[in-house]
Amino acid sequence: MTQAWVRVGSINDIPRRGARCVKSGEMSIAIFRTADDRVFALEDKCPHKNGPLSQGIVHDGCVTCPLHNWVISLETGKAQGADEGQTLSIPVRLDGDEVILGLGVSK
Repeated sequence: MTQAWVRVGSINDIPRRGARCVKSGEMSIAIFRTADDRVFALEDKCPHKNGPLSQGIVHDGCVTCPLHNWVISLETGKAQGADEGQTLSIPVRLDGDEVILGLGVSK
C-alpha cells in the first residue's frame, strides 16, 4: 500500500498567512500558507471546541483558533503552551505551484 496523493489546487489560491478549505468525504481540511510559502494541512477543527482553524490567524508556524485563542502547530496539529490536545495533520507537498494532499492509502 502507498500514500494516495490528490491535487487540490494552486498555492496561489491560498493567501499568504491564510488558509482555504477542501472536503475529503465528511472531513473539512484547512490548507495553510505561511508568509514564506510553506504549506500545511490540518483537519479544520480545533481540538478544544472544534473551532474553524481555517479562520484563525497564521503566525510563526502556528494558527490561533478564532474561538478561544488556542495556538495550534501547523506542522504537528498539537496545541501549544499549557493547552493540551491535537488535531489531525494531513500530509501535504508542493509540485511546482500545485498543492497535493496525502489522503489515505491506495493498494
